[in-house]
Amino acid sequence: MSFHLCSSPSSLLHDPHPLCNILSLHPKSTPKSFFSSYNPNSPPFHFRNLLQTSHVSLQESLPHETQIEKPKLDANPPGSAPKRYAWVNPNSPRASQLRRKSYDSRYSSLIKLAESLDACPPTEADVSDVITKFGSKLFEQDAVVTLNNMNNPETAPLVLNNLLETLKPTREVILYNVTMKVFRKSKDLEKSEKLFDEMLQRGVKPDNATFTTLISCARQCGLPKRAVEWFEKMPSFGCEPDNVTLATMIDAYGRAGNVEMALSLYDRARTEKWRIDPVTFSTLIRIYGYSGNYDGCLNIYEEMKSLGVKPNLVIYNRLLDSMGKAKRPWQATIIHKDLISNGFEPNWSTYAALIRAYGRARYGDDALVIYRQMKGKGMELTVILYNTLLSMCADIGYVDEAFEIFQDMKSSGSCDPDSWTFSSLVTVYSCCGRVSEAEAALREMREAGFEPTLFVLTSLIQCYGKAKQVDDVVRTFEQVLELGIEPDDRFCGCLLNVMTQTPKEEIGKLIGCVEKAKPKLGRVVKMLVEEENCEEGVFKKEASELIDSIGSDVNKAYLNCLIDLCVNLNKLEKACEILQLGLEYDIYSGLQSKSATQWSLHLKSLSLGAALTALHVWMNDLSEAFLTSGEEFPQLLGINTGHGKHKYSDKGLAAVFESHLKELNAPFHEAPDKVGWFLTTSVAAKAWLESRRLSGEVSA
Repeated sequence: MSFHLCSSPSSLLHDPHPLCNILSLHPKSTPKSFFSSYNPNSPPFHFRNLLQTSHVSLQESLPHETQIEKPKLDANPPGSAPKRYAWVNPNSPRASQLRRKSYDSRYSSLIKLAESLDACPPTEADVSDVITKFGSKLFEQDAVVTLNNMNNPETAPLVLNNLLETLKPTREVILYNVTMKVFRKSKDLEKSEKLFDEMLQRGVKPDNATFTTLISCARQCGLPKRAVEWFEKMPSFGCEPDNVTLATMIDAYGRAGNVEMALSLYDRARTEKWRIDPVTFSTLIRIYGYSGNYDGCLNIYEEMKSLGVKPNLVIYNRLLDSMGKAKRPWQATIIHKDLISNGFEPNWSTYAALIRAYGRARYGDDALVIYRQMKGKGMELTVILYNTLLSMCADIGYVDEAFEIFQDMKSSGSCDPDSWTFSSLVTVYSCCGRVSEAEAALREMREAGFEPTLFVLTSLIQCYGKAKQVDDVVRTFEQVLELGIEPDDRFCGCLLNVMTQTPKEEIGKLIGCVEKAKPKLGRVVKMLVEEENCEEGVFKKEASELIDSIGSDVNKAYLNCLIDLCVNLNKLEKACEILQLGLEYDIYSGLQSKSATQWSLHLKSLSLGAALTALHVWMNDLSEAFLTSGEEFPQLLGINTGHGKHKYSDKGLAAVFESHLKELNAPFHEAPDKVGWFLTTSVAAKAWLESRRLSGEVSA
């Protein structure tokens, strides 16, 4: 097939319809209508493609004034210069260039019209004047392109009204939809909703695109509940949401607090393989994070990667925050590495999430690395981040680092220390017995206008106890009472812990404090220290009442301290009685275990005195099993002390036990491949128990 093109393309630029007909290679086919393929949520350049490929159906009749007659070779009037035509092969590159040039020119002129309408005063007269001066007749699809490229929410409704009056479009809803897009660009949901009401008043029925635009506008405005309201109105207008809309509603329902609906839609999305955007994945991670389902957060992350959806920085930061709440610092490290390897630059939120994650989990070195990276990039920390670091330092004994962070905080100029800041600083110095530094921090706290809390005074008592300054402990206790502060279980536990570090001759000074703070505890301590003669079962009854009166978060600490006090006073029988009481209350669980190949004693989380007492009980149990009952031992026997050391001590339980086992001449030796374990064979254990029995008989 061949045809002629007019040598002057100017007329074609003003009339796109003939151009579509002339350049059509398949005149018998009926291309898809422009409006049937319209999506108002497509980027502006999609309208350009639509303008290039499908203006109107070829079967629609063209206005008389826009029709072009086929040129006839013998139709030239006498005496006139013959018209010159150039035949162009429709399959040649030149035909494609001519088409593109015409479409580009038309589209560019409509873009300029949109810019002029954005810039003109928001009055009907000014809008009409700009449209009139356009210099070319506008068609319905031109109106769509123009409104779709506008940004001014003040002039857009005036343009809409003008075009509705002058064009009398067949599909008014499309013009309303693209006008709503203008309001969405400016995040003006109120104007969008007002325009929706005008649609209904004019008898224009909204379509899916109308509701999709309103829903997305509500989401962009941070109004998820309004998005849900518009979504739930769709059925009443006969609109059925498509998969894209349903996918966006996962985010809207999640943000609106309807977690059940959000997760239900997500399950459907996975089954029906909807396309889900990163924003929705981010909301799902937030939903799982708030509910404490941290494995769910990681599952969403893995599903994203399997679907080829690239996480954005917001998602990475949200994952880091969730792993911080879950106290999974190792997962935070993996996610941080993924973030870097995928080409993202960590921002303030990234570093803040990492500090919270490492700080809560007490990963001191990792937290300090992130802190120094932030400082190196000139980022400012908040009071909360400084306090997170200081609290971490207090818990793991990083004294010098805490002082450095505190000085940096004071010199930052962006935030001032608060009560929690000083509390952490006092705690850091108190736990290692630095009395002068702790007292200086307390003075600075008062100078800053903060009265010491019970937490601070508890730390100070601990500090005086470590320094063996018993009189200062008593003075601080009296100060607590003078301030009208009621001692809590932790405060009383601290007094009890101080007693375990106090020389026997000065313990009496503290008994009065304990009796005032917690009478039940005072009675138990007095029975231990003053060697009161009491009927059988009375001590157990008093100790049981004490356990019943304290919280489960402190009961093990109380029993550890009471056993330590018994060991210090050389009252092993009472220590064993308290240990047995702890076993009955399931406070000490899993101390002993037996398998076919190994019997074990587990001492992790026990104080030194409690661990020595548990060892004594276990040795007696082994002796009875072997010497009395004749029970066969398994191949191995082991003692698990754990491999950590106390945060404010250079020695851990393993180091102390190694020395104690040597004193007992026990055949347990530290296992080279199992840190914190002391093992022996059944043969060695039997020989040792037999030698103990013989030596006991000789002593007797």
